[in-house]
Amino acid sequence: MGQNTTDNRLLVWVALGIVYVVWGSTYLGIAIAVETIPPMLSGAMRFVTAGILLGGFLLAKNGTAAFRMTRREFVGAAVAGLLLLTLGNGLLAVAEQHISTGLAALLVASVPLWLVMFRFVVRDRPKTLTLAGVLVGLAGVAALSLTGGQGANSTTGIIVVLIGSLSWAVGSFLSSRISMPSNPFAASTIEMLVGGVGLVVLGAGLGERFDLAAVSGRSWAGLAYLILVGSLVGFTSFVWLLGNAPISLVSTYAYVNPAVAVALGALVLSEPVTLRILGGGLVILIGVALVISTERKRPQSVGESLDSGGDVRLGVGGGQEP
Repeated sequence: MGQNTTDNRLLVWVALGIVYVVWGSTYLGIAIAVETIPPMLSGAMRFVTAGILLGGFLLAKNGTAAFRMTRREFVGAAVAGLLLLTLGNGLLAVAEQHISTGLAALLVASVPLWLVMFRFVVRDRPKTLTLAGVLVGLAGVAALSLTGGQGANSTTGIIVVLIGSLSWAVGSFLSSRISMPSNPFAASTIEMLVGGVGLVVLGAGLGERFDLAAVSGRSWAGLAYLILVGSLVGFTSFVWLLGNAPISLVSTYAYVNPAVAVALGALVLSEPVTLRILGGGLVILIGVALVISTERKRPQSVGESLDSGGDVRLGVGGGQEP
């Protein structure tokens, strides 16, 4: 009995370490992929491929029973996919063409703050300490938004990533209030496929064109990492954690991922880590930590980010897998 408990604890920390590192590293993967692949189309290839792989695995293991759902549940998953992946992760990829991966990750960390604000809309008054965390976190977002970038391109990137984060927050908020497929992996498959198709349409509408000859081996490697490691390995580890670890522990990824992203951006891409980014980022993470630690979160249906990797509709801290 004691041995089983020890083994389970070890597995919990291994899975948590995977979520920490893998989801934190997806910001770097996105930046490398969009070096030579248009951002919307890179996301489309990522999510459609991951959706096909995950869906194929489900069919092989459970047959069509895994995808039994009502039309309303299918529409719910499709809407979530469009908000989370098409807009949330798609805009993140666009933003990373203009700002550093570390800055993008820190701004994305504000998602739990938006979720608390949305609760006022449904007259669900959060705790006082939660509101304090929101105010602290938003002050950090404002500081980074006003001082984190340099030049018009950086300003554009900051605005785009904040819009994407807002879309992710809306998707997370709505997904706990609308009908979703009971099988979380089936829900994720639909979200990825619909979100990927949405990215194709949006990318084409914005004039993106795919030039196979122009894509570097480095970008292909980044895209492969996002599909196999970021979406599938990270997602599977996260789903396992939801059923085997306290939600208070699982939700800590929401403020560990940005730190991993900042470190990897500096080490691999030589991105500058300024005192303003460190200061503003620290304020955001303190605010998010206050929100998560004072709110009793329940795991919502699981269906990034992305970072947005990007396949999970999170009620857990309202975080984003890019």
